[in-house]
Amino acid sequence: MSGYDRMLRTLGGNLTEFIENLDALHSYLALSYQEMNAPSFRVERGANREMLLHYYSDRRGLCHIVPGIIEAVAKDFFDIDVVMNILDMNEEVEKMGKKEHVVFLVVQKACRQTKSTRSNRLQDHQDTQRDQEALQATFPRMKEKYLSTSICPGEKSHWEVVRGILPFGKGYLRDTFQPIYPERLWIEEKTFCNAFPFHIVFDETLTVKQAGVNIQKFIPGLQAQKIRLDDYFSIVHPQVTFSISSICKFINSQFVLKARREMMPKAWKSQLALKLRGQMIWMESLQCMIFICSPKLRSLQELEENKMYLSDIAPHDTTRDLILLNQQRLAEMELSNQLERKKEELRILSQHLAIEKKKTETLLYAMLPEHVANQLKDGQKVAAGEFESCTILFSDVVTFTNICAACEPIQIVTMLNSMYSKFDRLTNIHEVYKVETIGDAYMVVGGVPVPVENHAQRVANFALGMRISAEDVMNPVTGEPIQIRVGIHTGPVLAGVVGDKMPRYCLFGDTVNTASRMESHGLPNKVHLSPTTYRALENQGFEIVERGEIEVKGKGKMTTYFLIQNLNATEDEIMGRAKTLADHKGKHERETLSLLNIYVDIDRYR
Repeated sequence: MSGYDRMLRTLGGNLTEFIENLDALHSYLALSYQEMNAPSFRVERGANREMLLHYYSDRRGLCHIVPGIIEAVAKDFFDIDVVMNILDMNEEVEKMGKKEHVVFLVVQKACRQTKSTRSNRLQDHQDTQRDQEALQATFPRMKEKYLSTSICPGEKSHWEVVRGILPFGKGYLRDTFQPIYPERLWIEEKTFCNAFPFHIVFDETLTVKQAGVNIQKFIPGLQAQKIRLDDYFSIVHPQVTFSISSICKFINSQFVLKARREMMPKAWKSQLALKLRGQMIWMESLQCMIFICSPKLRSLQELEENKMYLSDIAPHDTTRDLILLNQQRLAEMELSNQLERKKEELRILSQHLAIEKKKTETLLYAMLPEHVANQLKDGQKVAAGEFESCTILFSDVVTFTNICAACEPIQIVTMLNSMYSKFDRLTNIHEVYKVETIGDAYMVVGGVPVPVENHAQRVANFALGMRISAEDVMNPVTGEPIQIRVGIHTGPVLAGVVGDKMPRYCLFGDTVNTASRMESHGLPNKVHLSPTTYRALENQGFEIVERGEIEVKGKGKMTTYFLIQNLNATEDEIMGRAKTLADHKGKHERETLSLLNIYVDIDRYR
């Protein structure tokens, strides 16, 4: 699912090559997964479809999953069947501690053609049984031979005994291709050292026998005679002791050597220590190891810090291409990082802009109806609209002029702000639109700008809430609650936006004048209703009393009314207060008591 299957399938053309290249794959993956602690694998090839697999790991007990994995790889990748058994298991001490070393015997099963007839299938089953019996017999014989072989210290190593068990040569676990080698090496010593400027040949005692020209250039000490390689280098990867035996155990791994700073000339000790990355190859006939390597460099900056140039790297060495490609990749990554930073800055700015836009819209919608404000934002003209029926409310503070004359301006502002804040909250509760405030006058409308059928009921409930809220606003002169007059009228209006600078949504028509007259002809702490509003509220659950016929300026005689209360709503509902736990408990107790009374009445009836 992550694409590693393609990488795994290209490791080798057969099972042996696949296993031999696993360490190189693990070294590559370790660049991305820093905490990766991978095992190491080494193969010793044998004949008769057999081979030895050496498994090294810092973690004990995981060797038992190796057979299942290798057998599945053989079947899935290379279409061969193998069986694995543990030949030997022990611990070996290395640089980073003890490593578990397990030797597996890997045997390939014989291949058979598919048979279709029933008799042939029976014969095939018998052949398979015999094959399995032969495979099961192989392992005890190999282990017995291994255990019975004496190890002579100084003559044969531990694994030379193991290798002596199996004859090595051509097998089915690898390709049948046979290369042809020349009788002699057709290359001069100087030409080889120049063609491979970074290579080192050393023997079993780690004595340097040969070195490439550029390694001598950057590690001058290698030009001396009979020097030891471990005096000038340490092994960085894999974490093993610097010895031929340890190197042979991890021969398939990619090795990284680091120059010892203390062995460098004084003038060079300030620069980075040279790192060499490459492959170890054991030359059996010479009893020497060759390390073919390249400088471990990832960018032009590291090249400069090591006081090196591209010309110091052989033209055939892909390190040149890797440095240039990686430099281009680093430049693209920096550009990508810059774009990401700019993207993040834009995202933050966009969030701040959205917050500021929300604040602006909230302020705008507080001044104008939302649909009107949106039209103005889009640069559209807002046409005036007619509303056949709406309810308008006016209110003012009784003796406001006298209060202003006796108080400081800041006291008036504080009083009005307290009162209007309470009224504004009620507009949201009862969904009425606040038109404007002028001095102590407060104007709202129901049914505009969004027409609704119950506009009169909404405004009536709002008026009752105003009267309750006014009890909490104190007169700065007397210290007593203020008194307000409220007037309500229902009728048609024309509504529209007037002005370009600080535009306002205004109402026009005789309904506005009549509502204002209801307020001015009202009484303290009374909600004064016109006849049309009375008819709109009639039979809607409101308690209304007739005031009688009065003379209204500009209107003549009118029969008006006072709104007393809403018979179907409590004060908390009018004020939009949340019910407390005590309220719910009291209601529950009243309902329980009522049910008990019913049961008592029923019992008495019986």
